[in-house]
Amino acid sequence: MNKLLRRIAIILSSLIIYVYVCNITLLPNNIIVFQGEDVSLRTIAGISVRKNNDIKMKYVEAANDMKINSSYASTGTYEINLDLFGTIPVKEINVNVIERTKVIPCGDLIGVKMYSRGALVVGFSEVEGIDGVMYKPFESSDIDEGDTIIEINGVQISNTNELVEQVNKSNGNNLRIKYVKNNETKIDSITPIECKKGEYKIGIWVRDATAGVGTLTFVEPSTGSYAALGHGIVDIDTGGIFNIANGELVGSRLVSIKKGAKNEPGEIRGIVNSAEVIGDISKNTNFGVFGGISNNYNYSGIDNNKEYEVALRSEIKEGEAEVICELENDVKETYKIKIEKIYTSNNYDNKSMLIKVTDDRLLEKTGGIIQGMSGSPIIQNGKFIGAITNVLVSDPTTGYAIFGDLMVKQMRS
Repeated sequence: MNKLLRRIAIILSSLIIYVYVCNITLLPNNIIVFQGEDVSLRTIAGISVRKNNDIKMKYVEAANDMKINSSYASTGTYEINLDLFGTIPVKEINVNVIERTKVIPCGDLIGVKMYSRGALVVGFSEVEGIDGVMYKPFESSDIDEGDTIIEINGVQISNTNELVEQVNKSNGNNLRIKYVKNNETKIDSITPIECKKGEYKIGIWVRDATAGVGTLTFVEPSTGSYAALGHGIVDIDTGGIFNIANGELVGSRLVSIKKGAKNEPGEIRGIVNSAEVIGDISKNTNFGVFGGISNNYNYSGIDNNKEYEVALRSEIKEGEAEVICELENDVKETYKIKIEKIYTSNNYDNKSMLIKVTDDRLLEKTGGIIQGMSGSPIIQNGKFIGAITNVLVSDPTTGYAIFGDLMVKQMRS
């Protein structure tokens, strides 16, 4: 009996330790917040904030209801020190406090062109050799869909053409391939197969670029930076965020609108205008596409007389709001929506608010939220609060929006 109790005690102790380790590990190492914004960290009982005597930092409350809140009156870099049972240091979190900012909400339909760093692997196929036999030369490697080939035999690979050139230069000799998998650089080898046309192939399909249409969310006039889409551009073949080396924000023209219906998402169909360069793309993230507006581009969507302060989450309320969309070429309109639920503590994805389209004009044009509207800015009580990101397939009148502060912080990070 005593042995059984000891085993149970050991198991329970191990579980408790595991829960604490997981909780501490999941807490971020770095946080960006606005001046005066509350920082909310979800913890478990026993973890508390060590008091900091810096007069610039004001604690609203500490370790109350297993939730730690703090706010900062001045800009700068601070530390949140977490202790276990008030005595054992377990975590240091760096907090970068930035000034509140104003942005110019846009709502214009734009095009995005992105180029990968290297050649993105999007598929595999058998190769017919000169002897008529089918081969899979890629099977000798650990290369998967979504990996990016960046070097062959010491030669840097920037695009698909360069990869094909190096494979053909091999004359069937073993290739030393450097590639990126899950942000980790690896090296592998593949022996190309000679084909009947005198070419050499490794059976890997690659791509080096992607393009699409979305909505420009805002421009920050103080920096010339912009944010768009509210979500990342996903590679259609791999399903992962397209890892970019660089890109361009360009103009676009609306061709048609397919209205959304239950279980049938609608979409804005547009044409990308590569000649009309609006700016560069430096980031493609889960929270949107970011970059800078070109200095020599007189973009008509930027109205310096319509600057809005970015709202803190505590300032966003359930109820009526407005969204800005371009559903006719060069014509932007404001439509009514309703904020139905606010997920104040969400810092992990772009589903910050549950929203519903209530404007009959918008419902008549689109049936609700459709693809291409992602990034449409939302205004409430004279402040920019966020942007549309997703639609519920089961109900096109309902979807999600991302907090405006999340987009600004991602842009600044």
